[in-house]
Amino acid sequence: MQTPEAVYIMASRPRGALYVGRSKNLVWRVWQHRTGAIPGHTRRYNIKQLVYFEYQDNWEAAWAREHQLKRYRREWKFNLIEAGNPGWKDLWFQITEDEAIPLPPPYGV
Repeated sequence: MQTPEAVYIMASRPRGALYVGRSKNLVWRVWQHRTGAIPGHTRRYNIKQLVYFEYQDNWEAAWAREHQLKRYRREWKFNLIEAGNPGWKDLWFQITEDEAIPLPPPYGV
């Protein structure tokens, strides 16, 4: 059985700058975005809030969904986010379930 992969959207603020990505280890990857550990788009535009995520059964499905979302127009992405998260709440604590969660090892990014 393959490990499920997460496809996710991060935002700088409601209807602000967005980032679409995928990872086998969602907690670790979101932590990297939140702390600015990796240079790039999310650090440059202060994109730190996890506003949407879904799990796919395998790498191929996650890759296809990530690329589908990246091709979406901004308004479509906003509608997708607002359908499940109308208040644009940061879903970090939903995936960690604890503020004091220890960081996972840096694998499967």
